[in-house]
Amino acid sequence: MSRRTTGRVLRGVGVAVLLVATLFPFYWMLSTAVDPAPLGRGASLLPSGFTLEHFRHVLVDASFGRYIRVSLIVALGTVLISGAVALLAAVAVARFRFRLRTAVLILVLLVQMVPLEALVIPLFLQARSLQMLNSLLGLVIVYLAFSLPFAIWNLRGFVAAVPRELEEAAYVDGASWFRMFRSVLFPLVAPGLVATSVFSFITAWNEFIFALTFMQDSSKYTVGVGLRTFFTQNTADWGAVMAASTVIALPVVVFFVLVQRNLASGLTSGAVKG
Repeated sequence: MSRRTTGRVLRGVGVAVLLVATLFPFYWMLSTAVDPAPLGRGASLLPSGFTLEHFRHVLVDASFGRYIRVSLIVALGTVLISGAVALLAAVAVARFRFRLRTAVLILVLLVQMVPLEALVIPLFLQARSLQMLNSLLGLVIVYLAFSLPFAIWNLRGFVAAVPRELEEAAYVDGASWFRMFRSVLFPLVAPGLVATSVFSFITAWNEFIFALTFMQDSSKYTVGVGLRTFFTQNTADWGAVMAASTVIALPVVVFFVLVQRNLASGLTSGAVKG
């Protein structure tokens, strides 16, 4: 066997191992969700049968749809606001020169490094003083604080990679700044906006600690907190847990499929120029 053939075989084996390691948890979740007797399954790779009763229980009896609706409102609100704010902030730090510009960039990066758990109490006290506890808007603002640092830092690379000559050409043709931004700059940084939107969506969709701490009304729980309702003190309804987890994963998969064409370029193109 030649060296080239050996290399291809090893790459194929590596890809297969990676796929198995990545997809097996999802397979186990889905197969347990349709298993009529998940508690008696043990280590068996195949479910004992097939049923959709767990999904019916989650969506009908447990009214899990309300948690999905709340999470969609919070996640989409976070994506839209963070995208708009981060894009304008990235244009400011990439195109304009002002005092403490480097300090602002460093502070943005430092915020990203702070553990979420360290901010629970300060943000809770601040939200209480602003009367934003048990408010979806307050929860969106908290998620913005976590998603904006990454979004600004990532989009800054995209804005810096756009040649200034393109903007100057638009000005020469008589375009205003807003017309240049809409027709020239925005289309070129759109792939980066897609990448940051995926990050913001996943951050808001999967977050648990702040949703549990800030929300007091069960009708305003997100999917992460709603999933907790299937756990009791001594046991858990694993069929319902896995069915609800499958339902939670679907919007993320759909969102990724919708934006995956621009996601790969959005994760790499911004590194062309710092």
